[in-house]
Amino acid sequence: MNDTLQVALREIKSGFRNPWAYSFLLLFTIFSISLLMIHSQSFMEGYTGATGSMLNLILYLLPLMTLFLGSFSLTSEKEDGNWQLLSTYPLSTLSFITGKYIGLAAMLLAIVCFGYGIMGVVGVITGHPFGLLTYYLFVVFSIGLVLLFLAVAMVVGSCCSNRWQALTVSVSLWFFAVIGWNSLLIGFLGWLPYVWIKPVLVALTILNPAELVRLFVIIKLGGGSVLGPSYYRWVDWIEQPGGSYIFAGVCLVWIIASIGLVYWIWERGRTRG
Repeated sequence: MNDTLQVALREIKSGFRNPWAYSFLLLFTIFSISLLMIHSQSFMEGYTGATGSMLNLILYLLPLMTLFLGSFSLTSEKEDGNWQLLSTYPLSTLSFITGKYIGLAAMLLAIVCFGYGIMGVVGVITGHPFGLLTYYLFVVFSIGLVLLFLAVAMVVGSCCSNRWQALTVSVSLWFFAVIGWNSLLIGFLGWLPYVWIKPVLVALTILNPAELVRLFVIIKLGGGSVLGPSYYRWVDWIEQPGGSYIFAGVCLVWIIASIGLVYWIWERGRTRG
């Protein structure tokens, strides 16, 4: 536990020395204020067309930002030779991986909280604050994206040997999961027998962290009716009293499985020298 904490603190320190972190901090703060400007045009409570557009804007920025910072952090350990040095110490691979995840998560969540904090203060000062539920769900949406895509970023960083490979794979995954998801999903499901469509849709949605978090927040905002009959079961279980706990459990399993895969990749490389 102490080793994990030391790795996490090291990651936080090195992360905030990275110019990329401050670039994303500035970008996300400006982005958050831009969301407030959109909101100020009309008061929004619950799910509306404007709220949906704002969720999509967050969906474009945060996963890409997280994939870059997370994957670059791991590939830099290989390129700079830090991992070769650390592996000679009595530091377990699991402590290293877990510490990296915790440190990166803390840094990214600090960026998100700072941006939303500025947005909240400016909203109160200008007299155009978000509704409390909407503001809360926007924060939950962003935190969910960060934590899940950070797990994906660590898998990418573990599989890639340098930053250029990580950059290429990160952009490809971001495009697939965020930009091209709907079109690719419709095209793929069109080839399946009708009885397979719903179970495959559920499985693919769980495998895509962007879609998983987006559906949860839309339904919690009261926009479940816009999703169509294929997502009726999603609306049903998310809206029940324990729906939020089930969602949190699914996300936790997602993260643990990803970290387990990362651990296997690094431990395999360590034993092979």
